[in-house]
Amino acid sequence: MSALRKVLVVDDDAVVGISFNRVLSEKKGYVVTTAQNAHEALKKIREESFDVVFTDIKMPGMDGVELAERVKASQPWTPVVIITGYGTTENEVRAKAAGVSDFVRKPLSPEMIESSAAQALREPAPELSPELATPPVEQVLAEVAVKESRIKNIALFVAAPFIGLAYAVLLPVVGMVMLAKIGAQAWKARGQKA
Repeated sequence: MSALRKVLVVDDDAVVGISFNRVLSEKKGYVVTTAQNAHEALKKIREESFDVVFTDIKMPGMDGVELAERVKASQPWTPVVIITGYGTTENEVRAKAAGVSDFVRKPLSPEMIESSAAQALREPAPELSPELATPPVEQVLAEVAVKESRIKNIALFVAAPFIGLAYAVLLPVVGMVMLAKIGAQAWKARGQKA
């Protein structure tokens, strides 16, 4: 390889970046840059271009899927590979809709790192189809949240009079019980003095 391939590795675990740096060495034609979180990665992507981005899925702040969505929105030609120990169907659907090239499961081996880098650079990233421009999972989750919110509001509206009635009935009973308890303590204290 005449030109070095620039690889960005985004993971809050520094060991992952070190592993990529050891495996994807300059001798093999790579230059590895690391970022500890998605915000740092986006800053580095604005400052220079990368041939491939590897990102962890679970990170503090912005997760790897959202980072992948942002990278693909601004640079759709850049392959993005998700590194995950927490693969869920929802994340995979969102990531595939964003155009992620591949998923690499933790724990990582040198062979996995090298083959996933070679594969991501060899194959063009999948193109976004117009119907997947907005990830369907996000739409479904938003609709579910709205339905749950409506159901909750209706339930509270129906339950409110009963809750008020319970307070109206129980408050005097609780008050009388407390008065009786205080009276009993006073009576007991008066009896001990005599």
